[in-house]
Amino acid sequence: MPHHVHKRPLARQDVLEIASYIAADNLDAAERFLDAAEQTFALLASMPLMGRACEFRSPQAQGLRMWRVHGFERYLIFYRPSEDGVDVVRVLHAARDLESLFEA
Repeated sequence: MPHHVHKRPLARQDVLEIASYIAADNLDAAERFLDAAEQTFALLASMPLMGRACEFRSPQAQGLRMWRVHGFERYLIFYRPSEDGVDVVRVLHAARDLESLFEA
């Protein structure tokens, strides 16, 4: 059975903004980030429960799990397991105020 990765619009935007930010200093690193993010998404789709369950106060954030982008560990993938893979909700830097980003 194929494993699917569904990226929400905010997650797509997050990935592009992060790659843009990295590219300002190092284009090769930005390309590596994009590849690493896609590979990590695929890994999560094949094993959706491997991420750590998140405990945010917001009801909209219930059921979220978190995993780091391989090779770019300061960037976190927030996702929900689905029947056929994962639903990627956000990709964020670990230093951000994560709780406020998931408020209602």
